[in-house]
Amino acid sequence: MVVRIMGEGQVRLADSHLTELNKLDDELLAETESGDEAAFRRTLTALLDKVRELGTPLPDDALEPSDLILPSPDATLEQVRALLRDDGLIPG
Repeated sequence: MVVRIMGEGQVRLADSHLTELNKLDDELLAETESGDEAAFRRTLTALLDKVRELGTPLPDDALEPSDLILPSPDATLEQVRALLRDDGLIPG
């Protein structure tokens, strides 16, 4: 799976990591719904850090379709709300 972090680029990530990422995504969804800005910021950072840790960066000149698009690290709570689906940023 190819994941794009807005403003950073793309990483290739094994589907087997989705369960781990979904836990953070569920936390992020709850914090976004509650409006807890501090918790939202911590969890967004943790989610993006985990994607970077588990993924393999694609070269900057690679143009592959993204299976998943995540917000930039500096995205606001409102910007992330606009990206959310019923099951969060990560399907499943």
